[in-house]
Amino acid sequence: MSATARTSDVEQTRLLAAAVAGLVRAGDLLLLVGDLGAGKTAFTQGFARALGIAEQVTSPTFTLARSYTGRLVLHHLDVYRLDRLQEAEDLGLAELLDDGGVVVIEWGDAIIPVLQPEYLEVRIVLGAGDDDRELAFRPVGSAWAARASALTAAVAPWS
Repeated sequence: MSATARTSDVEQTRLLAAAVAGLVRAGDLLLLVGDLGAGKTAFTQGFARALGIAEQVTSPTFTLARSYTGRLVLHHLDVYRLDRLQEAEDLGLAELLDDGGVVVIEWGDAIIPVLQPEYLEVRIVLGAGDDDRELAFRPVGSAWAARASALTAAVAPWS
């Protein structure tokens, strides 16, 4: 079961992400998938805001990972520049997931073979207008599948 949503500007994307953040638990993993400029970082900014993170969230493209403290610790990773799956394993994802925080990975579909089989995939696609986005949420594994109805309800205002 998956849920879909549409936004027509960056702030709506952030608000949608905030609604999703209301469902997360310690140890959760979200994979953000989409073309360059699709809104992965904007999604993470709204997600972080909902976790009570006041710091400015920027894409960790060159640093690979940043952590922010709020209601939960948010580990924000960008694996776009990784050349090999071994490099992803070297990031210590298992440890990040075990520290009681939430991990959000931009371009996460590139490293699925080294990830746990429990995550929420958020696929962001450019829409017809310049600021239009279509988002598809796909729960993978039992933890997110158990929250599928709550996820559908959370994103319903944007459906």
